[in-house]
Amino acid sequence: MRCVVQVVQHASVTVDDKIIGKIGRGFLILLGVSDTDTEEIADKMVKKICSLRIFPDDEGKTNCSLADVGGSVLVVSQFTLYANCKKGNRPSFIEAGSPGKANALYEYFTEQCKNYVRIVEHGEFGADMKVELLNDGPFTLMLDSDQLFNK
Repeated sequence: MRCVVQVVQHASVTVDDKIIGKIGRGFLILLGVSDTDTEEIADKMVKKICSLRIFPDDEGKTNCSLADVGGSVLVVSQFTLYANCKKGNRPSFIEAGSPGKANALYEYFTEQCKNYVRIVEHGEFGADMKVELLNDGPFTLMLDSDQLFNK
């Protein structure tokens, strides 16, 4: 499982000219799923992300979590996080999870975020989405379950 976590002042996702998810301060999470991912990995990833202390405290140090600042989450599926660009100039996506499995884990991941954060919004799996955000910092992290949890 791969996640790009961006600290945002606000973010939204639009499908067919309609905003389907919108948050204020919090995290925009781009989520990529592989066929080797499981609900257990999703649980660990959600806990890790929602526990990250990357918001500034009163002294400006990155010492606060999403819960500490009353932040929210917008989760957007992004199979292209599993693009393999080693050969040639056209990315291969064979490492990305099959649509059925990836969608199920995407939905599971989004639901698990609600255990940590009050406001959780999401995109539409497989749709042509337009994502808008205002980065804060910018502060962006790339998390890979293979590196974090040694699958």
